[in-house]
Amino acid sequence: MGRRILFPRASEVDIEDFKIPRLESRQVLVETVNSLISPGTETAWLNALPNTPMTFPQYPGYSNAGVISAVGEEVIGIQAGDRVFSTQPHATYVLCAGSAVSMIPSNLSFEEATFTYLVEIALQGVRKARVELGEAVVVIGLGLIGQLALQLAKLCGALPTIGIDLLGNRVALAKELGTDFAINAQNVDVMEGVRAITDGKGANVVIDATGSPQTPPMAVRLARKYGRIILLGSTRGETKFNFYSAHLEGISIIGAHVMTRPNADSSPGLWAPADERALAIKLLSQGRINVKDLITMRMPFTDARKAYKMLADMRDTVTGILLIWK
Repeated sequence: MGRRILFPRASEVDIEDFKIPRLESRQVLVETVNSLISPGTETAWLNALPNTPMTFPQYPGYSNAGVISAVGEEVIGIQAGDRVFSTQPHATYVLCAGSAVSMIPSNLSFEEATFTYLVEIALQGVRKARVELGEAVVVIGLGLIGQLALQLAKLCGALPTIGIDLLGNRVALAKELGTDFAINAQNVDVMEGVRAITDGKGANVVIDATGSPQTPPMAVRLARKYGRIILLGSTRGETKFNFYSAHLEGISIIGAHVMTRPNADSSPGLWAPADERALAIKLLSQGRINVKDLITMRMPFTDARKAYKMLADMRDTVTGILLIWK
């Protein structure tokens, strides 16, 4: 028997026992060590916000790191004991195709490996921005995805990088992780702040990592002429906006949902998932992205209800929660 987290209905979190399905010839069975809660997506689905399925029960999670427990007879190149990452749900054991797991290098911890898919999400958004060396990049919303986007933009040569959030703990964290400037929108006029930093020109790229329908109009105001707006956060609601301001300034607005990647054959600005995952793991294993400091708390999976409640009620102190399964 296994145990897994489920959302039986809106706003409810539970843990249930389940019978592990029989292993098929092309599948592998993974015993989970750690999984990471994706705060924005999972809490949105839990609370049935706009642009979510709104159907229950749901089995959340897509950031799973563990050890191969069993291997189907047709699976090649994977054996029991291998350390792997997959986008499987929160559960003690997960069953998936052998082709759906990625090896975790020996120098990468299970904890850090759980960030692989979130790095992919941020990476494809930054990639679509086509950041050039020396361009000013603003990231609005400094949750896990926003923090990763800031770090990736800096790796691409953004100068300066500017993070914006309403929560002081997230602003402070962005500074600790190396962003050039971090603005607390509660205390500073964002428009004035960004204009001052960019010599009055505005940002070349503005990445919206909030998911708030109120943010895109702000993003357009922060962008300079011919700037690019990247919609990285999944917007939860409708935005009322006069597009003439973007039209007049020649501003591009680019949708960057992770599902917009091509299935295969990477090209500039559009990498296939397999290539992007391989790069995400390299960036993590080489220490080019700091994810350790994004973990606010480590909790046993049995405290899942408490974990989701904390993410909803304590956003001013909690950023990332890692679940411990073994």
